[in-house]
Amino acid sequence: MSDTPKPTEINLHQQSRVLEIAFDDGGHFNLPCEFLRVYSPSAEVQGHGPGQGVLQVGKEDVNIEKIEQVGNYALQFYFDDNHNTGIYSYETLYKFGKNYDELWQDYLQRLKEAGHEHKG
Repeated sequence: MSDTPKPTEINLHQQSRVLEIAFDDGGHFNLPCEFLRVYSPSAEVQGHGPGQGVLQVGKEDVNIEKIEQVGNYALQFYFDDNHNTGIYSYETLYKFGKNYDELWQDYLQRLKEAGHEHKG
């Protein structure tokens, strides 16, 4: 068995486009749908090898329409831009929560470097 904390509560706030997730170690995170979308673990976003990731742009208003549990280890999000191929393990979601500020700034920086202005 892995030592990865397990979610105890998952709440999707569609109006504010935020996924609220609590873990059994006391971790509690609010992850914007846009953040989850642009960091999707899918091959379409991450590429098929290191450094092959594809910068996602224009996702400020993306929302999650549906969440499905995958086994006892992951969640699958159905985004309203028809993206649904990312399987988010609990470990990934936990890391996203722990490292959110750093990851979000990295995303904003990459957008800027690519000449896109974030409208969030």
